[in-house]
Amino acid sequence: MISFIVPAYNEEQCLRATLASIFSSAAAAGVEFEVIVVNDASTDKTAEIARDCGARVIDVHKRQIAGTRNAGAKEARGDILIFVDADTLLPIQPLQDALAAIEAGAIGGGARVVILDQIPFLSRVAIRIFTFFYFLARLAAGCFVFVRRDAFEKVGGFDERYFASEEVHLSRALRRVGRFVILRSHVVTSGRKARQYSFTQLMRLMGTFMVHGPGYLRKREGLDFWYNGKREDP
Repeated sequence: MISFIVPAYNEEQCLRATLASIFSSAAAAGVEFEVIVVNDASTDKTAEIARDCGARVIDVHKRQIAGTRNAGAKEARGDILIFVDADTLLPIQPLQDALAAIEAGAIGGGARVVILDQIPFLSRVAIRIFTFFYFLARLAAGCFVFVRRDAFEKVGGFDERYFASEEVHLSRALRRVGRFVILRSHVVTSGRKARQYSFTQLMRLMGTFMVHGPGYLRKREGLDFWYNGKREDP
């Protein structure tokens, strides 16, 4: 069985489309599956929408993405775990490619990412440069990670010491125990963060990480880029 795990905090605007894409692609792939939405202290209709779409809802109060993803994995019944962000669409191709990669011996991996909608030009250029080197380093983007359950448990899941970059640490940990791949096919994710934050703000954020190092990501303070809960007007 495949377990799709969707962490969600106040995602009523995007969640329905995300779940529709997961259900559609999984059905087209002809696999046994379940969809779990990990509702992390949402104050909107996230849980209601998830249930309406046919997902199983797990309620947590962590406000920490690594812990939220791990909570979903703990409740999952599948031997393959696929983590999909609540603002990300899953086409059939990356799902088929992920399953084929595991069948061929990979223990996990990620996919390339394209932005669903318009974002400022400079931000788009910066993202393309960043993702080129990011995927070249064989690191999975957090919006789509697939992994065999046994390998996930062997490395201890997502590292809950971090409030961001947990997908980077998981990618590195998995590479140490087996073959980890980045698919050529892509998932489709929202560009909302690049619209909510200016190019200057994004560069300042990257500079802060370079100065302070990974330790900066071990506390939620200062990580508003991920945790402020800002959502666009639909």
